[in-house]
Amino acid sequence: MRWLLVLFGSLALQAQEALLSRPEVRQALDFIRANHDRHLDLQVKIAEIPAPTFHEGERAKFMESEFRRVGLKNVEIDGQGNVLGWRPGRTERTLVVAAHLDISFAPGVNTKVRKEGNRWYGPGLADDSRGLAALVAIAEALQAAHLATNRTLLFVANVGEEGLGDLIGVRYLFEKSPYRSRFDAFISIDGTDPARIVHGGVGVKRYRLTLRGPGGHSYGNYGRPSAIHALGEIISRLAALETPSKPKTTFNVGRVGGGTAVNAIAEESWFEVDLRSESPAELDRLELKFHEAVRAGLEAEKLRRAASGFSLQHELKLVSNRPSGQTAERSPLVQAAVWASKATGHVPSLGFGSTDANFPISLGFPAITLGGGGKSANAHSLQEWFEPAEAWKGPQTVLLTILAFDESR
Repeated sequence: MRWLLVLFGSLALQAQEALLSRPEVRQALDFIRANHDRHLDLQVKIAEIPAPTFHEGERAKFMESEFRRVGLKNVEIDGQGNVLGWRPGRTERTLVVAAHLDISFAPGVNTKVRKEGNRWYGPGLADDSRGLAALVAIAEALQAAHLATNRTLLFVANVGEEGLGDLIGVRYLFEKSPYRSRFDAFISIDGTDPARIVHGGVGVKRYRLTLRGPGGHSYGNYGRPSAIHALGEIISRLAALETPSKPKTTFNVGRVGGGTAVNAIAEESWFEVDLRSESPAELDRLELKFHEAVRAGLEAEKLRRAASGFSLQHELKLVSNRPSGQTAERSPLVQAAVWASKATGHVPSLGFGSTDANFPISLGFPAITLGGGGKSANAHSLQEWFEPAEAWKGPQTVLLTILAFDESR
């Protein structure tokens, strides 16, 4: 049996290497490099269109026009707000290639991009405006080189990847889209590093905790329970938790609010917490510890303020639940990405992440996430930056992954 695996692996590698000698493939790769500056300009243009989660409409319309411009067929905005563009293959079996429209910022954020030295700065400039620009670059290159594929390619600019979007765009594609029965596999373009192949989905659970109490004057009603004091107690207990580094398991209180005035006992407070792990079992353990921190924090505030005769009420709501899973390293899709990364001069590394690929992985579809090229850091912050050095290698790597996977049947 082992010799059969070696034989099939050798044949697949030969087919992949043969791709690089095809004139139309070289033409497509050269097209991406030659148009690097134009695609960078497109990336900046996309980034300057505000697109907070649940507010992606303006950017979706722009991507719709770009999909039409580069010659994709049957371009539409679907029932969830995703932008779809088709490139028909010899069969209707479909490989989905996607990048997300939304950015991890609230409405009103200044999305103007600025350049300082070799770096460009802007909220969402790399995450995921780079992915969206790469989508267009790949579609353009395929058209310019008249490259035919066995599988049909569906290009998607999807909504709802960030924050509380809970992967609604990709969920819709794989659960409700009228085209879902045609899907074979899924590639997400997210992040920048072409060497990084995300084949494992980190499980994520996000909660919103709201506390409510009697409130009152900070002096005249002193002694009543405070929704903010209790919230601080809970966060303190959560912050003291220890989590394993392997499998990597994390938590973060990302947003906090409440209170009405500095001299008023808070009637209401809330926070949102993000719990993550590569291991479903560890995520379950962390979730239990979080629930215990909530219980113990509320009990502590209740005991301290028992003499007042008042108590706090709480509401705990699960607002996001990203499933975990893994596409096998030996799968044709992962192996195609490994080969493509090497072919563009990288040392590929396999790893886990929380991306749009989580959902199709959880349904059993081969799915991975690849970088769009360049270098970046400080994602999800106002200091997010992008360096475009050799950024063309991102879309080149994704293009070769598509073609190498397309050779598998």
